[in-house]
Amino acid sequence: MSEFLHMGGYAVFVWPAYVAVMGVVVILGIQSWRSQKTLTAEAARLKQTMGEEEQH
Repeated sequence: MSEFLHMGGYAVFVWPAYVAVMGVVVILGIQSWRSQKTLTAEAARLKQTMGEEEQH
């Protein structure tokens, strides 16, 4: 296990790369979730607005 974590002497390069990639994945996931939440709310608002216009 120690040899795996040491990555043949390249751990100083490999582990920060894994952390950076995971950070980007988490950030993209959060941004996607927030964007989907915002767009869903906007779509519901537009649907309601369109329904009110059809009644007039």
